[in-house]
Amino acid sequence: MTLNREELRKLALPGLAAAALIGAGAGLIWGASESLRGAKQQLGAVQKERMQNSERLARIAEEEREVKEKIEVYQQLKRLNIIGEERRIEWADAMTKIRAQRELLDLRYRVERQRPLISVAGKPGNVDFYASTMKVSLALLHEEDLMRFLADLRNSGNAYYAVKRCAVSRTGQAATGTGMMPRLRADCDIDLITLIDRAAKQ
Repeated sequence: MTLNREELRKLALPGLAAAALIGAGAGLIWGASESLRGAKQQLGAVQKERMQNSERLARIAEEEREVKEKIEVYQQLKRLNIIGEERRIEWADAMTKIRAQRELLDLRYRVERQRPLISVAGKPGNVDFYASTMKVSLALLHEEDLMRFLADLRNSGNAYYAVKRCAVSRTGQAATGTGMMPRLRADCDIDLITLIDRAAKQ
C-alpha cells in the first residue's frame, strides 16, 4: 500500500508521539532496572551490616558469659580464702579442729617454707601461685580415717590442698584388749596452694 503525501503528513504527529512514548517507556524500564539494582545493592549492604552486628553481639554475649564465669570462680576462691597471703594460723586451727573432731590419736605435721609455682598451665599474667608443702604423719585405725582426714582438710578452706603423696604402712602393733590401737600410719606430702592477684593489690 502506497501512502500519498497528505496521508504521510497526517501520520507524522502520531508517529512522533508513538516514538516519544516508546522512548519514554524504554527510559522507564532502564530507570526501573537501575532502581532495582540499587535497591538490591542497598539490601545486600544492609544484610551484611546486620550479619556483622549479629556476629558482634554474639561475641559480646560470649565475652560477657566468660567474664561472669571468671568472676564467679574468683568470688568462690575468695570465699575459700585461697586468694591472698598464706594463712598459717588458720591452717594450724584447722588441724587442731580435725584432730579433736575425728579423735585422732596421733597427728603430727609441719609446714615447709612457701615457694612459687613457676609452671601453671593457662595462668593469667598478673596472678602468681605459691605452694607450701605440709608433711603429715597420721596414725590410723583403718584406711577410711585417712580419707576422712583429707576431706576435712579440703573442706576447711584457707588454701587449695593438693595431695602430692600418701604412703600407708603397718605399725606392727598387735591389737590388745585394753582399747583400740592404731595399726596403720600414713605419711603424706600435701601442697597448700594460694594465689596472689597482683592487679588486685595495685
